[in-house]
Amino acid sequence: MPARQTLAPAAMHISSANSTDKNCPTAPLLSLVIPVYNETESLADLYRQVSTVAAERGYTMQIIFVDDGSSDASWQQIRRLAADDARVEGIRFRRNFGKAAALNAGFQAACGTLVMTLDADLQDDPAEIPNFIEVIEQGYDVVSGWKKIRHDPWHKVLPSRVFNTMVSRLTGVKLHDHNCGIKCYRREAIQEVRLYGELHRFVPVLAHARGFRIGELVIQHRPRQHGRSKYGVERLAKGFLDLLTVKFLTGFGNRPQHLLGGIGLGAFFLGAFGMIYLATLWVLSRTVPGMTPVHLHQSAALYYCLGFLLMGGQFMSIGFLGELIISFQAGDREAYAVIERVGSDDEQPASMEN
Repeated sequence: MPARQTLAPAAMHISSANSTDKNCPTAPLLSLVIPVYNETESLADLYRQVSTVAAERGYTMQIIFVDDGSSDASWQQIRRLAADDARVEGIRFRRNFGKAAALNAGFQAACGTLVMTLDADLQDDPAEIPNFIEVIEQGYDVVSGWKKIRHDPWHKVLPSRVFNTMVSRLTGVKLHDHNCGIKCYRREAIQEVRLYGELHRFVPVLAHARGFRIGELVIQHRPRQHGRSKYGVERLAKGFLDLLTVKFLTGFGNRPQHLLGGIGLGAFFLGAFGMIYLATLWVLSRTVPGMTPVHLHQSAALYYCLGFLLMGGQFMSIGFLGELIISFQAGDREAYAVIERVGSDDEQPASMEN
C-alpha cells in the first residue's frame, strides 16, 4: 500500500489489450528499464533476482539494460545475459550521456503495459515489483518509491531530504523521495514525458503536469554491495537549477510571456514611474523660486530607473520570442492529455477497462 498518495482515484485494472504496436507485436505486462554505468559485478545477481520474481508471479517481462558508456565489462555481461534469455535486451551508448538519456532510450524501447525503472547497483530490491503493480492497479499512473530508511552516509541523506522538501513545495507533487531510482509507470505516462539533461528525477512532476495520477510506496533500501556511488555533492547545485527549469516548464511552458512578460512589465513600469518622478522634480527645481536645482546626471536614481526600463524591455522581448517559438511548435505536441473518449471509433487507452 502506498505510504502517501497525492490523489485518490477509483481502482482500475491493468489491461494490455491495446498496448501492442508494430514494434511490440506481443506486449508483456512489464518492461524493466535498468540504466547501467560500470556495474558489471551487480548485473548477474540483479538478473537472477528479477527472474525469480517473474517466475514466482508469472509475469511476462521485458528486461532492458542501457549501458551508459561503461568503461568496465558491463556490456559484455549484458551481451551474455541477452544470449541466454530472449527477454533481455541491451542498448549501448557510445559514451556516457547521463541517466536521463539512458532512461529515455529505455522508455522508447519498452513494450510493456507497465514500465518500471530500477537501478543496477542492487540497492533497489526487485522483490518490491509486485507491490508497485498492486498500487498501480488501484488507479495510479505513476508510483514512486520512498527509501524511508536509507543506507547511505549522512552527507547524502541530509541534502537529499532538503532537496525533496523543496521540490514538493515548489511543484505541488508531495513525494518524500523524488530521486528514488525505482518507479513504476503506465506506458502512456512515459510516452507523454520527454527527458533530457538531468530531468530524470522529475518524471513524476512532469507526468503530474500532464494530468497523470501520482502515488508513493515505502520500499526497502539495501546497502551498496559493489562499486561506489556515481553522484557527488555537485549534483545538488545541478538539481536546484533543474528544479527551476521544471517549475518553469510545468507552470509556464505553454505561456512563457506570463512569467517573463510579467517580470518585464513590472520592471518597466517601476523604471517609467521613477523617470516621471525625476523629470517632474527636475522641472519643478527650475520653475519654483527658491528651490535648489536638481542635476539628474549626478543622481544614482536616474541610472537605476534606466536599468529597470532596459531590464523590463529585455524580459518582455524574451517573452515574445518564447511565445513565437511556442506558436511554431504548437503542432508537435498537444497542450492537453486525453484519458478516455466515448461515442467514436477511437480505441480506448490501455489504462482503462470497461
